[in-house]
Amino acid sequence: MAIHPTAVIAPSARIGRDVHIGPYSVIGEDTVIGDDCWIDAHVKISDQTTLGPRCRVYFGALIGEEPQDHRFRPGTRASTVIGAETTLREYVTIHRSPFEGGTTSVGDRTLLMAFVHVGHDARIGSRVTVANQTAISGHVVIEDGAVLSGYILIHQFCRIGALAMVGGRTIVRQDIPPFCMLAENECICGPNTIGLRRAGYESAQRMAIRKAIKSFFFHGLNAANALAEIEAMPEKMPELEHFVHFIRTTERGIMPGDPELAALGKHHADAEEPTEEQDSKP
Repeated sequence: MAIHPTAVIAPSARIGRDVHIGPYSVIGEDTVIGDDCWIDAHVKISDQTTLGPRCRVYFGALIGEEPQDHRFRPGTRASTVIGAETTLREYVTIHRSPFEGGTTSVGDRTLLMAFVHVGHDARIGSRVTVANQTAISGHVVIEDGAVLSGYILIHQFCRIGALAMVGGRTIVRQDIPPFCMLAENECICGPNTIGLRRAGYESAQRMAIRKAIKSFFFHGLNAANALAEIEAMPEKMPELEHFVHFIRTTERGIMPGDPELAALGKHHADAEEPTEEQDSKP
């Protein structure tokens, strides 16, 4: 264990084995710091925050602080939970809930790059990557494996599905279904094919997911008919069930499909999956 003498640690904090805490960092009341965590200088881990083992928290980060919410009252007990092996880069801010017993959470092996903000009651899954300067509002849900580029603004209560990818400088006002890619024109442009490959999905699985996305966004069907078409597909996969359930349970609606792709019609939508080399081209 290496704790700098200028660090301030509350008496009720529980510090695990082999933890590094840098100069002038502050560890608040009722915090839990897991084994092998590394905390840089000038970090504040606020009250009722838990860091899982092997987390890394970089200079200037503020984790579990009081929320920016008029409803918050001092003394409200709410928690912030960070999973194992998660990295929080410079000046990341994560706020706890304004509600008694509420939780803001980030999963395992997630990377939040510099200046990312996570609002109160947000739930970020595992293996999520969020690039610099992205702002995640309160109550947002981001499922496992999603990738968010930089300078994204996400409206409160939005959901971003598993393995979705979101282009930079976008404003997310509605839900993004699992496995979808949101382009910089703020429209769904197809599946996150490279992400699916990297996650180990076989070609047949990727093609079924592609067909479902094309059915919903690019076949000219209304939502009910599109979902019925997906459910009638011969491929039966948990991923397709999740895709349909995600859309059926939306409260804010779904981000739109790219109208230029929709105008190309069903023939284009059912084209073969591109190769990885084609996917990598702009």
